[in-house]
Amino acid sequence: MTQLDTRSVHAGRDDLTALGVHVPPIDLSTTYPLPDVGTGGTSYDELAQGNGPDGGSLVYQRLWNPTVARFEDALAELEHTEGAVAFGSGMAALTACLLAAVAAGRPHVVAVRPLYGGTDHLLSTGLLGTTVSWAEAADVASAVRADTGLVIVETPANPTLDLVDIAAVVAAAGDVPVLVDNTFATPVLQQPVRHGASLVLHSATKYLGGHGDVMGGVVAAGVEWVGRLRQIRAVTGGLLHPLAAYELHRGLQTLPVRVRAQQATAIKVADWLSAQPTIEQVYYPGLSDQQALIGRQQAGPGAVLAFTVTGGYPAAARVAASLRLITHAVSLGGVDTLIQHPAALTHRLVAPEAKPSEGLLRLSLGLEDPEDLIADLQQALTQGQPPVG
Repeated sequence: MTQLDTRSVHAGRDDLTALGVHVPPIDLSTTYPLPDVGTGGTSYDELAQGNGPDGGSLVYQRLWNPTVARFEDALAELEHTEGAVAFGSGMAALTACLLAAVAAGRPHVVAVRPLYGGTDHLLSTGLLGTTVSWAEAADVASAVRADTGLVIVETPANPTLDLVDIAAVVAAAGDVPVLVDNTFATPVLQQPVRHGASLVLHSATKYLGGHGDVMGGVVAAGVEWVGRLRQIRAVTGGLLHPLAAYELHRGLQTLPVRVRAQQATAIKVADWLSAQPTIEQVYYPGLSDQQALIGRQQAGPGAVLAFTVTGGYPAAARVAASLRLITHAVSLGGVDTLIQHPAALTHRLVAPEAKPSEGLLRLSLGLEDPEDLIADLQQALTQGQPPVG
């Protein structure tokens, strides 16, 4: 089998030569001709039930789109799953997974914190009919109940980059499917199904797109889950737009190059931050991997880090506002470096006992020269500090 770098370039494109084109065509049709009433009805039934095209008609974009399917096939190949289902956002993708659990009569979720703030908030509200038990990774087995439909983990976790041993959680979960949010690692650094996970979730807005200009979500899984998620997507209308699918598919071609270059920068910046007197702690798997998961589960430490500033919230807010090159904005995984204050923004609605420190900032490293980023951080960290001597 060809290597990941090669498949990132060619996945979902193997038929292009036969089609006589060099880049994938974009199908923007919202509706499709029906050969006849009977055939159209049969095709509709197949697609609405979560199956693929039956050769009759695609009927309607909400049910199926060829451009979206290309991206799904490519991502599934990189994640080593049988298929994938793409949605309009990462939260829409998570919503579909939760609805599938509820529809199967297993509305209880075991979740390991920390998680992305939006995920944490959605689970806490029970808005979709789910109930949640928060558990440490080591306590998953005791938290599982007869009505547990999913165990949810994120590794590396948002925002403190905690690592979770996927294989250990899968063993503890028993027959309960484990969903892993793989947004931070991407398939370049980690393929959760190789460690037993049933579902792999991505906010495709982040690294998969990679340029901060397209929103989407995707779940890679086996045939059964793919069918269930397609059915939910069809009836709820959560399909990814074809233009977004095209951009995300294009993003996969440079994903390995971007992730590895950004990771190299993150390693340098994390080392530098660790030596600064105004930094209390740096959260980065490359500095501390107590479970020895880097190299065994995850190919590298990644390109996101977090750090706490001496002086708490006022100092963190001052640093974020004083940066000149680094952009103060939510999101991550793009070609430019972003910084944000999780407690005030992405994790604002998380319960107080699980909320990140008020002095913590999350940094997503881009493709700039690391020395320029370090210089910007240095001037921001010294703003408002008393002169030495």
